[in-house]
Amino acid sequence: MVSLRSKLNLIYRKLYAHFGPQHWWPAETAFEVMVGAILTQNTSWPNVEKAISNLKKHKALGPARLYRLPHGKLARLIRSAGYYNIKTRRLKEFLNFFIQNYQASLKNISRVKSATLRQELLAIKGVGPETADSILLYALNKPVFVIDAYTRRIFSRHKLLKDDATYDEAQRLFTLNLKKDVKLFNEYHALLVALAKHYCLKSAPKCAVCPLDFC
Repeated sequence: MVSLRSKLNLIYRKLYAHFGPQHWWPAETAFEVMVGAILTQNTSWPNVEKAISNLKKHKALGPARLYRLPHGKLARLIRSAGYYNIKTRRLKEFLNFFIQNYQASLKNISRVKSATLRQELLAIKGVGPETADSILLYALNKPVFVIDAYTRRIFSRHKLLKDDATYDEAQRLFTLNLKKDVKLFNEYHALLVALAKHYCLKSAPKCAVCPLDFC
């Protein structure tokens, strides 16, 4: 019988062979990743890209500059990301945390252990596990596996996760059975997103031609 560890590694190899490297997260700086992680809540990535582009155009994509922007102006700049008033408040909450606790320094915040920093991020209003883990993995290079709706969909369909599995249960599936490696976690999650977008669709999944049809 194939072990869970072997199964997960087989899935990774098949996806990598099919899609190739995903180069995710697309951003010029770690701070841009942090902002994007908050803006991408409940919206598509192209909408986030428009908002990020707006911030850059107005030379506002920096911790201090972003924090000083009046609520109304910031909301207008990120309007394309949806829920712009809520996301403006969430950005301000995160920025307050980042500036007050770490002087807006990536070097300072990167020194903190993953588990400690994760709890600090989760204490920020509007930051849930997926957003916190995205910041930890993609911005700060911490070996934390990100779980999203795509991951749940794929692994529940392949009977590797229960339909009602919690975020922590889903995360443990990967952290207990994969090498704890930033590059691996980054690429694996990005490949799952690609699979969900192209084959493992929410409705009418393309199972017959899916790269994982053998699993």
